[in-house]
Amino acid sequence: MAERKKRRSPRSKSEPQSGEDHEARGASGDGNEREPEGDGDGHDDLDGDDEVLEAAGELVDGAGAPLDVEEPKGLARYDALQAYMREVRRHPLLTPDEEHRLAVEYAKSGDVDIAARLVTANLRLVVKLAYEYRRAFKNMMDLVQEGNIGLMQAVKRYDPYRGVKLSSYAAWWIRAYMLRFILNNWRLVKIGTTQAQRKLFFNLSTEKAKLKALGIEPTSEEIAKRLNVAESDVVEMDRRLARADASLDTPVASSDGRTTTRLELLPGSSDTPEVATESAELQTALHQHLDEFRKTLTGKDVQIFDKRLVADEPLTLQELGDQFGVSRERVRQLEARLTGKLREYLKKTLGDAVGVG
Repeated sequence: MAERKKRRSPRSKSEPQSGEDHEARGASGDGNEREPEGDGDGHDDLDGDDEVLEAAGELVDGAGAPLDVEEPKGLARYDALQAYMREVRRHPLLTPDEEHRLAVEYAKSGDVDIAARLVTANLRLVVKLAYEYRRAFKNMMDLVQEGNIGLMQAVKRYDPYRGVKLSSYAAWWIRAYMLRFILNNWRLVKIGTTQAQRKLFFNLSTEKAKLKALGIEPTSEEIAKRLNVAESDVVEMDRRLARADASLDTPVASSDGRTTTRLELLPGSSDTPEVATESAELQTALHQHLDEFRKTLTGKDVQIFDKRLVADEPLTLQELGDQFGVSRERVRQLEARLTGKLREYLKKTLGDAVGVG
């Protein structure tokens, strides 16, 4: 019996043969990405996405089969990304007129079926943008997932009367979600929490390379000037990127057959029994001496001591002044004199162990 050969889809001359021969640019992520270049039909050159999708599939396993070839049965490895891309190609694109009409209808009615049609028609755009960031984050399925969330947000917020193509508007949302995901998942410990840190995360290495190419020493001061951030932020981010995450459970020493981890070398958050006992005794002695000091007071000093110096919720100077029938300034003077007496009393009885502000 003659062996039947499987049909393979024709490859374009421009189709990538390997991931190394056709590297897309990495993440720039400074919030100034270029607007996707369109071909005038409202889909940003999506007619050529078949080649991009096939090349993306090849990046996963090194030599993926064309998208329209039946998966070999048996022990063949199932590839989620290639399966997803085959599903994406089943959703037809929209013409500019159809896209505009559906966008207008969705803006008026909010029909989720119309929104779903707009989303599925632009799923190829998400894969295309995720392919650009494959060098920054290896798991493209995660990037595609985040990009799809950004696409749904774009469809929800799109204004068809602004004269901007949906694909161009959605590209900004898709990139924003992808870049945020890359930043949050670059390491186990998040390294970009401020706007300056996020800018440095995406641009520090690129700016260093630019300065070296120009023959300029990439100092922290020069980089901070070019990126409009503080020099201390540049130094801090440079240190963070130069170091990998370190587990607290990693052994750092071993003696007598027992390993010591970083966690065991960290100072404890609680006081030692000696410190706790000393603090308790000091508090007890302080309360006793405050009670004895109060017995020496008379007149307004007693009320100022009870309602201002040792009260959990002290009254204001104005409130005490109203009670005494004097001005706020007079109460402040009485309190300052009383505080001085208390300081001298505690210094005589407790020494320098306790100070009164």
